Amino acid sequence: MHIVIGEISQDNVIVAPSTLCEVVYSIFTEDPSLEGIVVCNEERPIGLVMRTHFFQKLSTKYGFDLFMKRTIELVMEQEFLMVEYSVPITEVSALAMGRKQEHLYDYVIITKQDRIHGVVSIRELIIKLSEIQITIARFSNPLSGLPGNNVIEETLNEVLSYKRFSVFYIDIDLFKSFNDTFGFSKGDELINETAKIIKKVIDIEENAPSFVGHIGGDDFIAVIPHYSHEPLSRQIITLFEHATKRYYSEDEWKNGRIQARTRQGQIENIPLVTISIAIVQNKNCEFTSVEEISKVAARIKSICKAIKESVFLTLEDVGEEEALHQ
Repeated sequence: MHIVIGEISQDNVIVAPSTLCEVVYSIFTEDPSLEGIVVCNEERPIGLVMRTHFFQKLSTKYGFDLFMKRTIELVMEQEFLMVEYSVPITEVSALAMGRKQEHLYDYVIITKQDRIHGVVSIRELIIKLSEIQITIARFSNPLSGLPGNNVIEETLNEVLSYKRFSVFYIDIDLFKSFNDTFGFSKGDELINETAKIIKKVIDIEENAPSFVGHIGGDDFIAVIPHYSHEPLSRQIITLFEHATKRYYSEDEWKNGRIQARTRQGQIENIPLVTISIAIVQNKNCEFTSVEEISKVAARIKSICKAIKESVFLTLEDVGEEEALHQ
């Protein structure tokens, strides 16, 4: 769920740096609910006056007489947290909580193209973060804790508007055989480990918004807003192979199979689990619906699964004509 800070910003009182402190005092007095005032020079924020800090300065010895006839420029805070409209709310939260204790509850000033857009109070920030966490928990996969199908559908609809995107459809190959051989407990363990690997790799992305979801069973999805899929795919495969190696003996890993008894009591060779990553991008084609993305992904994934090792493929790798019209 990608929410930017600008979506929860609110209009606020703005004054010029030449405004007298007595005027600011009157504004605060007339509106007891007002927490702060932004000082702007031609709509560009240059200072912040929080009610608490302002009245503290006035309450010092001679403070009232010293400041009331002077400009607000002398008492405003020149160091404040200011972020662009498009910054993710989670990122802003981390920045806000990292401030000094005395400024922890100051407004966050929101700009759009360097002009004042509004402010966000810490109260509103916390409330919105709580709502996001509740929504995520409500629609999360109970096994992995990752966002489930409702959030995935919502995210993919947002993705359609991206200038560039890569959607990863990730699937554990031969998972049913693994489950039958090692049991459901180990199967759940492998699913959880795979979820952590994907999230770890995708979450290091600095280009927001990235996303990881759990479609169900051994199927996952990830989204990045660019085409640099290759290093991420290679890292997911490397970490997956490292994680699964511990389930097998040295000989089994070397031979690429294990011997296990089927439900009918017969001994058969079972290949080791691998991972398939089908990647859909809007690089050379346009998508107008989530259904179109899913159909192309399914076709690429079927080609991935025909390869008897961990692999990642894109439309370009399998041939656009084949994937789109198969």
